[in-house]
Amino acid sequence: MRLLFLACLSPKTGNCTTAERIRKHIESAGHICVLRDIVDFHSPADVTSLVSGEPSFEGALAIHLYKGGRLLLGSKAPYGIIFGGTDLNQDVKDEKKRAVMEQVLKKARFAVAFSYKMKEEAEVFWLSQSSKIYIQPQGIETGAAPSFSWRAFLKSSGVNGTGVEDLRVFLLVCGLRRVKDPLYLVEAFSEWHAEDPSVILIIIGPKIDPVFTGEVEVNVERARGVYLTTERSQEELHAALKMCFALVNSSVSEGMSAAILEVGLFTPGGCHAPGVPVVARDIPGNAAIIRHEDTGLLFATPQEFVTMSKRLLEDRPLLESIVSNGKRYVEKFHSLAEERIVYQKLVELLL
Repeated sequence: MRLLFLACLSPKTGNCTTAERIRKHIESAGHICVLRDIVDFHSPADVTSLVSGEPSFEGALAIHLYKGGRLLLGSKAPYGIIFGGTDLNQDVKDEKKRAVMEQVLKKARFAVAFSYKMKEEAEVFWLSQSSKIYIQPQGIETGAAPSFSWRAFLKSSGVNGTGVEDLRVFLLVCGLRRVKDPLYLVEAFSEWHAEDPSVILIIIGPKIDPVFTGEVEVNVERARGVYLTTERSQEELHAALKMCFALVNSSVSEGMSAAILEVGLFTPGGCHAPGVPVVARDIPGNAAIIRHEDTGLLFATPQEFVTMSKRLLEDRPLLESIVSNGKRYVEKFHSLAEERIVYQKLVELLL
């Protein structure tokens, strides 16, 4: 079967990584899966023309009901759809978008939600389509980290001086766009750093929104103990994550954060912790994979973030428990092999 797969393919984003992983699952079953960026198409007519052209496509997939799925309306090819966090956290609030999403879901042969919570949120609006929504958490794997110098990484991030080994580094991994809200913790963290210079926050990720990136750069430059550094390769990012004290997520909206899941598979790498705990904003996408004080910590305000992070610094048993529980959770529920089997079976529904 020859399949068209539509997704937002901005480099080094969660959507791009997820789409590429699913494409590999499908092709490992012997299908041809052509991955295309949604920005390449101006209307559903563009996709219809591509699907019916030569060589034609026998089926299609898309990530996001609105962003990707709307482009499949009008095409005669059967398709499946994968929910994105933006669908249920933002786009359903817009009546016109919600109407389009309903059309997309009704025509789809199947839909995939990353969690039970995501499916429940979809059922609030489209209960009649519940039977076609399958739950499949994201599968996660991490490769071997390259040769990596923690000191060099900190220096390249703007952290200078002696005693860098004694720093407690909180790493916030995100593309620089408003939905990731990297400025949410800057003021509170800067105040904390003034009290305890050993704690620093490094924001790392691609510059996706140029205007917003400028705002981030200006605010970080004024803050003490907060640094903004350029994106790294996935291998270098994983190596840096293994050495930090904690991973931070401050997003307004998440489907299912790959970075949060990835740290669950890391073996101990830093000198301060037995592994990498997660401190994340209490939003539906994060709460779906993090149980507070069990597999991570969830905060509702910047002040809560500081309070909880201080607990991690002082309470070694809590830190070790969170890391251990998080690792078990990821190994049990986010199997790459299980994800591959599910998508290969779902594609058969397009035959």
